This record gives sequence, structure tokens and C-alpha cells, in this order.
Amino acid sequence: MLSTLRKAGSLARTASAGQRRFLSIHEYQSVNLLNSYGIPTPKSIPAKSAQEAFDVAQSFGHNRLVIKAQVLAGGRGKGHFETGLQGGVHVVDSPEQAKEYAAKMLGSKLITKQTGARGVVLVASNQGGMNIEEVAAKDPSAIVTTPINYETGLTRPEAVEIAKKLGFKPESIDEAADIFVNLYRIFKEKDATQIEINPLAETKDGAVLCMDAKFGFDDNAEFRQKDIFSLRDISQEEPSEVEAQKYNLNFIKLDGSIGCLVNGAGLAMATMDVLSLHGGEPANFLDVGGGATPDTVKKAFEILLTDPKVKTIFINIFGGIMRCDYIAEGVIKATKELDLKIPLVVRLKGTKEQEAKDMIKESGLKIVAFDSLDEAAERAVNLAT
Repeated sequence: MLSTLRKAGSLARTASAGQRRFLSIHEYQSVNLLNSYGIPTPKSIPAKSAQEAFDVAQSFGHNRLVIKAQVLAGGRGKGHFETGLQGGVHVVDSPEQAKEYAAKMLGSKLITKQTGARGVVLVASNQGGMNIEEVAAKDPSAIVTTPINYETGLTRPEAVEIAKKLGFKPESIDEAADIFVNLYRIFKEKDATQIEINPLAETKDGAVLCMDAKFGFDDNAEFRQKDIFSLRDISQEEPSEVEAQKYNLNFIKLDGSIGCLVNGAGLAMATMDVLSLHGGEPANFLDVGGGATPDTVKKAFEILLTDPKVKTIFINIFGGIMRCDYIAEGVIKATKELDLKIPLVVRLKGTKEQEAKDMIKESGLKIVAFDSLDEAAERAVNLAT
């Protein structure tokens, strides 16, 4: 995207992510959303090829421009590309230079350091930029934090006070306050989880502009935010996680060698912990939930098997809402139809437990069944080594 200069894991975290995902959109899409709420930004146009970057830069009518890589991550300015290019944000002095940078950026992976945010608060600082985390660590007083009442929203007096604390010129305070109020409107009306503007700039003539934007949205609100979720760019997501979402499977890819299929986030966490205690590493977090069908279980198997690192599959089911015989049926079907070659360890407890065990026994398949979670986990670890 080009802009004129006138105008920013632990397993517990994995479990949380497995239960709720958050949509992120690109900066140029965020800019369009800001503009739809009357919030001023630099003029920005996306380019999807080096030639488009040249044409866009030429259309601005002057040469002093900024070119920014569009990726779903923060810290682009300090990032680096796999090609060796340093930084995902550059000042360019000509359309030819814009074309040159775009050619090096497009199609290459930009590696950055990501951070997150929590809570319904407005956090601001007049010392923003790429090192805001360092500012927060060295001088906490430089960070202005304003809790917001979710029902009443950010009030005008609160917004004005924030603008004053940040040191805006008297003639810019009203415009800055308007931006703060409208940012909260977006946050609430669009079911956002985070809105990051870095930097928020004051020009020499007193105008206030959002120079950069990063948005996150609550996936649980997809049903009422169709326009926002239509912006989703799955090309920057893990393909196996995207596929799992199509079948309502809570799946997060990890780095281990034991593929896990479990029902319930709590049981999934316990399963991963027990595997770790025995020296193993889970290859994923996969919660099939309480409404899984045999076909859903088969699809879960397919997703697990797309990971070449998986050496063993460990199924741990506690049948409450979920019936163990449904899981057994899906396991048997998947084992036969997918011609499963790697070891399969199964632990089934609860509703229709005996029927499930009988089905597995009668199938004649090489499925290792256990009653004890500890014993099952230990066997899964041994088989994966």
C-alpha cells in the first residue's frame, strides 16, 4: 500500500485460541473502515503487483511516498523479508523505486515480532512508534490508559482529556477527540477485539491523521458482521486450521509428533499435559466438540495426516454429550478409507463406552485401546519415538 507523507505461546494460550479465534484484516482494509466512520487517514491505494505499485505511485502526482507491505502482523518496520530485504515500510522517491520495492516485497514472507492487547480500554502515548513496548517498560507514566464504560462508550469530555494529555495543540484537540470517540464506535459496532493506530499524527497545519491501522474482530460475531468477515485473507493462515474451521473443528497446529483428537478444551489441555509429562510433544490442539459425527471424525483424521511430523495419533474421548460409539465408528471408517499406516492409540470413556470398545475389537484393525489416560499417553509417546 502506498501513502503520502502528509498523512502503526504457551499451551494455555493455545486452549484459549482453540475456543475462540479472532479475525484480522489488512491495513488498507482498516483504512477503508476508518474512512467510512469519517476518520481521516492518508490517501492510500493497494497494489498487487510491481507494475501496479508503479502506476499507483505515478497517480499521486508527486514523488515523496511510503510503501508498506500488507501482512497480518505488527512490527512491519522492523521486520525482514526472506529475500533479505530489511523492513516492510519504506520511503520511496519515485514510481520506479516503488516498483523496485514492490517486486522485492510481493510474494515474499515478511517476518516480524508480534504483540497483543487486552481489555476495553483506550491506551495512548505521545511517544508512540515502533518502540512503544520499550517506552511502557522504561516510563509507565508515558502511557495514558482510560477505562471505557462499554454501555455509555467513550464520552466527549474523556476524549478531550486524552487529547490534552497527549499534548495536541489547542486547535487540534477537538479533531483528536472526535477520532477517539469514533474509534470506540467502530470497536463496539463492528465487534472489534483490538484497534491499534500507530502512529496518530498531527500535521504542521493542525490536522490529525491515523497514519496506520491494525484491527482484530471477534469471530463469534461473524453472523452479524458479514461485511467485515468478507475481508478475511486465508492465504496468510495455516491451511489445516482453515480447513478445520469449515467443519467446526477447533484446531491449532503445533510442532510435536503426536496428533491429538479430543473432545472438550479442558480435556485437550489435560491430554497435552500428560503427553508432555511422558516426554512427548503434541502436534496439535484439536477439539471435536460435543456434536461430532463419524464423518467429522474422519475429516479430523484427514487434517491430522496432512502434517508429515505426525508419527502417532492419540484419541482421548470422554463421552458426555459426545457418544463414544460415534467416535469409534469414525475412527474405524477413517482407518480403513485413509489406509492409516501410523500407530493409533485410543482411550474412550463415558456414554456408549462398551459399545465403542466392542466395535473397535470386532473391526480387526490394529488400534491400541486403553482405559487409563496415563497408560494411553505413555504408549502414544513410545510409539512416536
